[in-house]
Amino acid sequence: MLGFKNIIKTVGVSVHNNEFRILLSLTFFILLMGTFVYHRVEHWRWLDSFYFSVTTLATVGFGDVAPKTDFGKLFTVFYIFVGIGVIFSFITTIGRTNQSLHPRNRK
Repeated sequence: MLGFKNIIKTVGVSVHNNEFRILLSLTFFILLMGTFVYHRVEHWRWLDSFYFSVTTLATVGFGDVAPKTDFGKLFTVFYIFVGIGVIFSFITTIGRTNQSLHPRNRK
């Protein structure tokens, strides 16, 4: 488990990695895109739209909010396939950097 200090150090080092910066930008872009689309299409509040975007890509999916429109449902399918790949790559990049900085964390 990463401690808070390890996370800060890992992110600080990762910022100099071009792959990390690209994946961080893509992650923010995908979350913003999802938030905007759900707000416009499903007429959800901004916070509800952001909440659904994050819980969907984090594969939590509480089920308390769900798209009702056909476009919203189709967008969600696309959003999941693209978004989970980006999020997984982003987290993997952080994990690789953390392991290289903190070899004692390896098992």
